[in-house]
Amino acid sequence: MIFQRGFSCSRFRRHMLTATALLPIAMATIQAQAADNVSGAAVTAPDHYGDWGFDLAGRDLAIKPGNDFFDYANGDALKKLVIPADHTSYGPFDQLRELSTARVREILMSLKSATSKKPKTSEEKLSVYYSSFMDEAAIEKAGVSPLQNDLNAIRAMNDAETFAALTGSGQASFQYTPFSLMIQPDAKDPRKFAINLDQGGIGLPDRDYYLKPEFAAKKKAYQAYIAQILTMIGWEDPEKQAAAIVAFETEMATAHWARADLRDPDKTYNPLTVDELKKAAPGFDWVKWLTAAGLPSSVAQEGTLIVGEPSAITGQAKTLGATPLPVLKAWMAFHLVDNAASYLPKAFVDASWQFNSHTLAGQPELAPRWKRAVSATSAAMGWEIGRIYVARYFPAESKTKMDALTKELKAAFKVRLQHNAWMSAPTRQAAIAKLDKFEIQIGYPKKWRDYSSLEVLPGDVYGNAIKGIAFEWAYSLGHYGHPVDRDEWDMTPQTVNAYNNPVFNEVVFPASILQPPFFDPKADPAVNYGAIGGVIGHEMTHGFDDEGRKFDAEGRLHDWWTPEDAERFQKLADRLGAQYDAFEVLPGVHVNGKLTMGENIADLGGLTLALDAYNASLHGKEAPVLNGLTGDQRVFLGWAQVWRMKVREDRIRQLIVVDPHSPPKARVNLPMHNIDGWYGAWDVKPGEKLYLTPDQRVHIW
Repeated sequence: MIFQRGFSCSRFRRHMLTATALLPIAMATIQAQAADNVSGAAVTAPDHYGDWGFDLAGRDLAIKPGNDFFDYANGDALKKLVIPADHTSYGPFDQLRELSTARVREILMSLKSATSKKPKTSEEKLSVYYSSFMDEAAIEKAGVSPLQNDLNAIRAMNDAETFAALTGSGQASFQYTPFSLMIQPDAKDPRKFAINLDQGGIGLPDRDYYLKPEFAAKKKAYQAYIAQILTMIGWEDPEKQAAAIVAFETEMATAHWARADLRDPDKTYNPLTVDELKKAAPGFDWVKWLTAAGLPSSVAQEGTLIVGEPSAITGQAKTLGATPLPVLKAWMAFHLVDNAASYLPKAFVDASWQFNSHTLAGQPELAPRWKRAVSATSAAMGWEIGRIYVARYFPAESKTKMDALTKELKAAFKVRLQHNAWMSAPTRQAAIAKLDKFEIQIGYPKKWRDYSSLEVLPGDVYGNAIKGIAFEWAYSLGHYGHPVDRDEWDMTPQTVNAYNNPVFNEVVFPASILQPPFFDPKADPAVNYGAIGGVIGHEMTHGFDDEGRKFDAEGRLHDWWTPEDAERFQKLADRLGAQYDAFEVLPGVHVNGKLTMGENIADLGGLTLALDAYNASLHGKEAPVLNGLTGDQRVFLGWAQVWRMKVREDRIRQLIVVDPHSPPKARVNLPMHNIDGWYGAWDVKPGEKLYLTPDQRVHIW
């Protein structure tokens, strides 16, 4: 994955590209603005950068490339960049997301409204869902009444069995659940689905927020937020219960595995039968919980689950069993409201934003309602939106050119594997076999989701949201017991991102990322190779990073390496990790080289492959020189431009703990100074800050 900003504790997470943001530049623009009763500025995104795909004016020529390539390529642009008030960061990803969001609003507002109280077509359902969310007056009039049935169910809990049943039903509602439960392809047999059980139950972003002193102020603010929410719903003893909830979650967090440890697919693959789970994690009614989640009774009683963090599950179950029921009730009530806040009156929306976005991440202002409405509607029916989005906004030319580019990057990777000096012949041949079987999907999936069974009603914002959650969970449950469909995607086409799915041995590039500055059919080829070529190479390399390398050509979690090759790989990875550990993003705040290892290997591999593929595309001819810049130089500039972004300090501190991606400057400077071709391209000399002697440079793929 190139960029990620929503985080799960699950295993075998899709490796995404992700990032945090992009800036407005004075160029020709694509404009997307919908006219509804909510005012908002036009959302713009450059349809072309500079004369040939790179914004030369954004450079800071006072900086030597060998001292800080990120600032050399982006410095003047970043000096002028102001992060919008409803963002925690801004850069190319964010700007394209803004464009995608505006386009989706345009789609939603162009749809015909339903002619009956029960909309039937998917387009009618989209229109009703969006317009109901936008009806603030109706939401204010309803007040907290939509919560009452769920709150009454919490108040009615009288023992451990009813607690387990109600939290189990949380898979299909706003009710909270202490563990993560998912239906995913089995990592050791990806032809079938497995039930995955993972740690959960905490409200702060990570265990570190409970356990490390540098987050004490955030933890205190969290307790105040809990008390505020409990007061707003009239819960008994809100201050006392808030303190008890934080103490309870702190104990749960103590049992949690550190985020970096979740990255080892071998350690997080632990099959347990339900009987074995009951013995390993007593104190919680597992059968009631699994049954309430909707699993068949035979599975809930006698099935097998793949447990991600056995010691954490044991510790959490013990804590749950020892916690007084009134505390568990208050904990559930708070999280119910926190989960549902977007669909409640303004007082709840503001309280949630104030803590979750402003206090934790530094976001100065709440996003306008229309953006939140687009997000909510997309969460409920994103694939139907995607079908319309592709028809309107994804040109066939982009798919054709991307097909060609991916083939070139794949060919470049094969050449590198064939000449890899540190791998033995057997492992090298297995690696080539895996690469040969790589699937590459571009733009949109081969089939679309059917929403005919989803019910959406006018004016029922809270109910529509719950029905959307329940629909998604039922869809997921419906996979269990059936063969895996390899044509299903994990990202909608309107998502600005890309990902590698290790169990499918595939890489996926949704339509929305295939725009400038990532991909521009009219740009200089060298820039495209550096930008989208680097992204393609990044996702391919994920198949051979410290996690992805453990999956074979069929997508199975299977050790296909010789012990000697695995040891050599690990030594190289450790050397690369040490470079990132040393990178200081804020005073005293360093990148976690272990947490970010996979993304760092993918960045290094992706940029290396992009340079190789560009030079191969020249077929021995001299690259043209544009504005005094060689072809190789433009490849590196293309990669740097996609990370031209700023991030707010609170958000940086949050991401350093939870994000498996390094910050923007590290994603530019550190891969480059390990690539021999970068030194020649920019005449980098000893004594310059980024200079590494040849023996210090890390070459993995």
